[in-house]
Amino acid sequence: MQNDFMPSGALPVEGGDEIIDPINSLAEDFSRHGGVVVMTQDWHPPGHLSFASSHGMEPYTLYSSEGIGPILWPDHCVQGSAGADFHSDVNVDFANAIIRKGFRMNIDSYSVFVENDKKTVTGLSGYLKTLGKTRIFLCGLALDYCVFHSAIDGIGMGFNVVVPIDLSRAVDAPPGRLSEALDLMVERGVRFVKSSNIVFQ
Repeated sequence: MQNDFMPSGALPVEGGDEIIDPINSLAEDFSRHGGVVVMTQDWHPPGHLSFASSHGMEPYTLYSSEGIGPILWPDHCVQGSAGADFHSDVNVDFANAIIRKGFRMNIDSYSVFVENDKKTVTGLSGYLKTLGKTRIFLCGLALDYCVFHSAIDGIGMGFNVVVPIDLSRAVDAPPGRLSEALDLMVERGVRFVKSSNIVFQ
């Protein structure tokens, strides 16, 4: 929920601003009921190898190498920039942890659990398991990348994964990416719900 992912940002996700308030409300509900709230923050160095400009290519060009891909992005969420900041309406007060991702020059990081080299772990899985958490809820931006990869990795690490589908938006690049991501999440056992149907006890 960073500025560069808002509709006017460097890597715009349509409708990204529409889900800020309901995500704030959900985070508050989880916090009040003993849940753990974790936020992620893209934190790229200038010239990061996921940037199309680093390769002399156009944004959204298909590209694949170890730790990078399957697409190259506009420069976004550069360390210390306004674009890397959370949107001013995002309430970070309920966050138990903020995980910065994508700060290694040659490795991108979509998942909150494992970076794109599929080797470097963030430590979140161990943190949650130490606290006895077995079910996770994932939402935000973008549904077909960060939410998707986090969901797939979460399933692989033994968590029950739930995605409040109304609290995510997709970039759908390349075209068809969203459909593929949704199908694979269903296939792997990710459960989709509406946020209004989440009941706290």
